[in-house]
Amino acid sequence: MDLSIVIPIYNEQVNLPALNARVRAVLDALPLQTELIYVNDGSHDDSLALIRAMAAEDPRIHFINFSRNFGHQIAITAGLDLSAGATVVVMDGDLQDPPELIPELYAKLKEGYEVVYAKRRTRQGESMVKLFTAKVFYRLLARITSVNIPLDTGDFRIVSRKVVNALKQMPEQNKFIRGQISWIGYRQTFLEFDRSERAGGVPGYTYSKLIKLALDGITSFSDLPLRLATIGGFVVSGAAFVVMLYAIYAHFFLRNPEGWPSLMVSILFLGGVQLMAVGVIGEYIARLGANARQRPLYIIDETDVPVSAENEASPALRALRR
Repeated sequence: MDLSIVIPIYNEQVNLPALNARVRAVLDALPLQTELIYVNDGSHDDSLALIRAMAAEDPRIHFINFSRNFGHQIAITAGLDLSAGATVVVMDGDLQDPPELIPELYAKLKEGYEVVYAKRRTRQGESMVKLFTAKVFYRLLARITSVNIPLDTGDFRIVSRKVVNALKQMPEQNKFIRGQISWIGYRQTFLEFDRSERAGGVPGYTYSKLIKLALDGITSFSDLPLRLATIGGFVVSGAAFVVMLYAIYAHFFLRNPEGWPSLMVSILFLGGVQLMAVGVIGEYIARLGANARQRPLYIIDETDVPVSAENEASPALRALRR
């Protein structure tokens, strides 16, 4: 198998026919042995039925159906785990990632790279709030981590089998694929493209999911929040000590009456700082607990992905066929 294409799907019945037609047109034009893997991430619409019909029509098309919704990053992970291609393309199913860019990504990879990611030159159809928060997040992440995560990129990229095998050795539960690929290293480059607006349907990434993804990225590749909590504790303790000295001085020399407002402000301030520190520590502990439980990342309800030398060791496939 020369090329695998992995597409996570969540409630994309509106976009699937056009998506499948465009991807198949690209595959038809490529002189390669290819496969297309749709990962149905617990869709509530008719996405799975459409995918089954597509798989029955074209032997290059396969599907993975989860037992429930496990999340976008986990769906990508499952597709990578079960793919058989010497190279693998990851893209979204909302047609914001143009399938027509795949031949250029493949050609660029063959120049001697292990990763070629698609960098967004423009982003159409997105609000100013989302554009601003995304810009701030990626630049903040670049500053607080030692990993060079490319700016203005998503998960749309092509990787070699060497990178896929390296990803399989990273079993953490809170996945941040683009950060993990950057952490792996090897020769990486990019191609710029203009990202279109969503073709139809409702975005799967709500603001709450985007916040969770941002937390996963920060906690997976930086311990700066813990350092800030520690530094904040020292700063607040120092300030409290200064206030204590002033209170003693005021009591004996200024004869000022003790004030209830200042007391309440001090208590609330100290309590707020403590809760923030506990919350930061709790985020890291929760992730440690999730990894310590060693639950499977995902559970497959059914799949028609054939067993190959690349995926025969997959725990999900072994459990499904047991």
